[in-house]
Amino acid sequence: MAAQGHVPVLLDESMQALAIHETGYYLDGTFGRGGHARALLTRLGPSGRLLAVDRDPEAVAAAASLAESDPRFEIERARYSQLPQLAQARGWSGRINGILLDLGVSSPQLDQPERGFSFHADAPLDMRMDPSAGESAADWLASASEQTIAHALQALGEERFARRIARAIVAARQQAPINTTGQLAALIERSVPTREPGKHPATRSFQAIRIQINAELDELRTALAAVCELLASGGRLAVISFHSLEDRLVKRFIRDEAQGANIPKGVPVRDAELRRRLRPIGTATRPSAAEIARNPRSRSAVLRVAERLP
Repeated sequence: MAAQGHVPVLLDESMQALAIHETGYYLDGTFGRGGHARALLTRLGPSGRLLAVDRDPEAVAAAASLAESDPRFEIERARYSQLPQLAQARGWSGRINGILLDLGVSSPQLDQPERGFSFHADAPLDMRMDPSAGESAADWLASASEQTIAHALQALGEERFARRIARAIVAARQQAPINTTGQLAALIERSVPTREPGKHPATRSFQAIRIQINAELDELRTALAAVCELLASGGRLAVISFHSLEDRLVKRFIRDEAQGANIPKGVPVRDAELRRRLRPIGTATRPSAAEIARNPRSRSAVLRVAERLP
């Protein structure tokens, strides 16, 4: 995810984490521009299969030529929450050898001002990963209550000035619609009394609004809830997160599935009765200093891996 084009993050580490079998069945939850998918295909044999999904129509279009030229590969325009239905339709449920989820926003999305994800250029305030579905960030900010906006900024962006920013947004929209990224970024900058070193004052708010608009955490929760039913015994889950909210969800999910049923202390129970479904593989992996130097956008990435137990 570098500024010049798309660079897949933690590429070698995620391929090693998936422990790819030549004849395996794999899901790539975010095709993006295909960096991880292409690397995975080089490790598959003729009978291996890879299904990739993406919400972004531009990503799906970018995958079309690969799907036409490689019979092992399919692309679907879909959300994480649709993975169980897609797997079931192909008879893959319980047979998948690896699932890769590369979360968050991609470099092509950030680097196209018209998508509205970045505050570095003045552009329409959209932020939808699928521009044809749901309401834009501008529409949401025009109708959401001050309390709703403040809650989103605090819960999804961990913004300590959430109430102050929400109040300023509601006051400003009464004078004129907030339709561009530049308007919103300038409004936030005027609203906060201090800034974090090295961060634009709008960074956390833009993150929060993007997550809200795309229901990113809900999509992730739904996908994680289906993982154990989708994976074959010994199948791997690899998730690359880019902020603490995502990583916390993934970490807790793996921990809970590794611990099994929540049995009160003192209740005698055999280990088999705990219904443990995953085991963690290693510890959290972060980009090397060399990768961060090549690709500064990778600096916040965290890879967590788990394996399906029999």
